[in-house]
Amino acid sequence: MLGMAKRVHARILQASTSEIYGDPLEHPQTESYFGNVNPIGPRSCYDEGKRVAETLMMDYHRQNGVDTRIIRIFNTYGERMMEDDGRVVSNFIVQALRNEDLTVYGDGSQTRSFCYVSDLVEGMVRAMEAGADDIHMPINLGNPGEFTMNELADEVGRAAAREVKIKYLPLPQDDPKQRQPNIDRARKLLGWEPKVALADGLKKTVEYFRSVTGENIMQKPAR
Repeated sequence: MLGMAKRVHARILQASTSEIYGDPLEHPQTESYFGNVNPIGPRSCYDEGKRVAETLMMDYHRQNGVDTRIIRIFNTYGERMMEDDGRVVSNFIVQALRNEDLTVYGDGSQTRSFCYVSDLVEGMVRAMEAGADDIHMPINLGNPGEFTMNELADEVGRAAAREVKIKYLPLPQDDPKQRQPNIDRARKLLGWEPKVALADGLKKTVEYFRSVTGENIMQKPAR
């Protein structure tokens, strides 16, 4: 894709990830933070794959003048998620609608920041349209609101009108303990910040799952 962008003089965007920060020692995470990643751990192929992709984007920009954009996406949710995609928001919603225990790994104190899909798309469009001098450097796109997994479970219960119970399982190796974006660069370069609160976004997402999957989601056993 970078070779094609070079040949046809196209602008190209990489959808990178907050996972490049690993289990961060800096909080909240800024784009200048190099991360704390285990390069040989069980989840390293994703982390390192995204990190090397950023390297290639920057090399093509520096050496060949390719017009590159890198956005580091923090947890995103909303309509059109798959019920079995393994993401925590979809997992919790599906389990809540089936009146099942919500599965939390560890003690539920680890945090994530959840960005509603419409906010993310707006940030992506602005990143592609912006013309700042250092726009080629990575930009965090995420919601700075920080929630523990236990707090997320409670929010999903309220959105789904369910009294939730939690089943705790062991925390996977190298699972990040904290995740919160510093979005100062996005505010400065893109004039962007998220608008949809978690409670509002979850209500829309729950209604989507109810309307699309219907009885299937109520009857299909959880994986």
